[in-house]
Order: sequence, then structure tokens, then C-alpha cells
Amino acid sequence: MRQAGVVGCRRARRTRTTRSDPTHLPAPNLVARTFTVVAPNQLWVGDITSIPTWEGWLYLATVLDAFSRRVIGWAVTDHPRGERTRDALTMALTQRQPAHTVLHHTDRGSQYTATSYQALLAVHGVTASMSREEALRYDNAMAESFFATLKTELIDRQAWPTRRHARQAIVEWIEGFYNRQRLHSALGYLSPVDVEEDNTHDRLVT
Repeated sequence: MRQAGVVGCRRARRTRTTRSDPTHLPAPNLVARTFTVVAPNQLWVGDITSIPTWEGWLYLATVLDAFSRRVIGWAVTDHPRGERTRDALTMALTQRQPAHTVLHHTDRGSQYTATSYQALLAVHGVTASMSREEALRYDNAMAESFFATLKTELIDRQAWPTRRHARQAIVEWIEGFYNRQRLHSALGYLSPVDVEEDNTHDRLVT
């Protein structure tokens, strides 16, 4: 690779974007690093990350369905306040409208332990699960893996002159490429949308 002048993509270290709030009681870790489920809307994972631009930081919150790894909720803001996590969750709830209880796993960041976020979960019958106090990245490995992929394949490949340019590129990457076209070895080299469509077809013919 060196002789050919080819440089591989390297995954950058993740910037810590969440801080716990000792006044908020975290949920227990009900997932325990077991992210394998057999259908959509059984387990959703959420996380947040920061994205640099020449104008300053952007903050991205996402909710993924663990069955297909599809991004079902997202919010991009220019501030680190908790509205972004609630907006991402609201988008997921609106798109999916689950008819049964969903387990929602996140870290212990104050955005997730906040009363308003927990109230939104409770209103929709969603059960909260949170990583352990040590905040080991493997406790929310699926969400961490998504952000590592985003940064390796999009964010780290160029400098973004404005927040608007970065926001547009992120949304297009999530909705146009990642959900519909990106193939995952863990999904049998299918895209998240393909996995969900195959699951729907299987249920219709059985």
C-alpha cells in the first residue's frame, strides 16, 4: 500500500460528548452487551457525537434499530443541549409507532437520564436500559460502531466549511446511503432497509 501511495481509513478516537448527572437515577443495564434480536422494534440503541466544522461543532443524536442497524431517528444541532436526543427519539417513535414494548439502550449521559427524556419514554411505553457506571464503550457497542463508520467513511474524509454543509452531507449519507445502500457483513451483506424488507416478506409468506 505504501509503495502504491494508498492510505487506509483510520477510525479516529471518539470525542466524549456526554456527562452523567449525579442527581438523575440511571436505568439498569438490561441489554448486557446482547444486541441480537429477531425482529424490528425490539431493541433501539441511542447515542450522540460531535462533528467539527470550520464554523464550530455540530452535535448528532441517533436512534438505531438493533435488528437491522437502520437509523430510525436522528437530530443535528449546533448546541449540546438535550433537545437533540429527544428530537431523535421523537422521530423514531413517529416513524415506527411500535405496537409493543421496545427496549431503548443508551449511555448514562445527562441527556438520557433527564426527566424530560425519561418521561417521553414512559408515555410511549418504552423501557430504558443504560450502560454501566464505568461507561465502557462495549456496553453500547452498536451505537459506537455506527458513529465510527460515519466518521471513517464521511466526516474524516474532508473539512466542512460550514455547519450547513456538514448537516446536509450527514443527512444525505444516513438516509440516502447508509440505510439503503451500505452493506453490512453482520447482516449477510445486506443494507438495513433490505434486512427489514426481507423480514416483512418472510412474515407475509409464513
